[in-house]
Amino acid sequence: MRMIRLFLSAVTMVLVAVVSSAVVADDAAIRSGDTAWLMTSTALVLFMTIPGLALFYAGMVRAKNAVSVMMQCFAIAGLVSILWVLYGYSFAFGGRGALWGGLDKLFLSGVTRSSAYGDSSGSGDAGSRW
Repeated sequence: MRMIRLFLSAVTMVLVAVVSSAVVADDAAIRSGDTAWLMTSTALVLFMTIPGLALFYAGMVRAKNAVSVMMQCFAIAGLVSILWVLYGYSFAFGGRGALWGGLDKLFLSGVTRSSAYGDSSGSGDAGSRW
């Protein structure tokens, strides 16, 4: 059973690498499907994080602490959003490092409306907004 799971994991990683290289080699036009999926997945993550996680953790504490736990989850989501704009975008999409992007776009430096070239990797301005 363990070998089967290891084999399936390896096949999955190879397929992801092949598909992602094909997407990167694709044209650089703005595609409405990519933008729609980016917005949909962002909304799903926010719906999972803020009310879902808040209600999950609020169910594990006493009733008098439930509002406090919900506000903590909301504050953490806001803090992570700010940290993404300041640092995370650069780590994910700035430069071509081996493990992480780099510090080329720290604090969104060099990211303008004209730099959006529309791929789903978020390398342009559109990726920072979502």
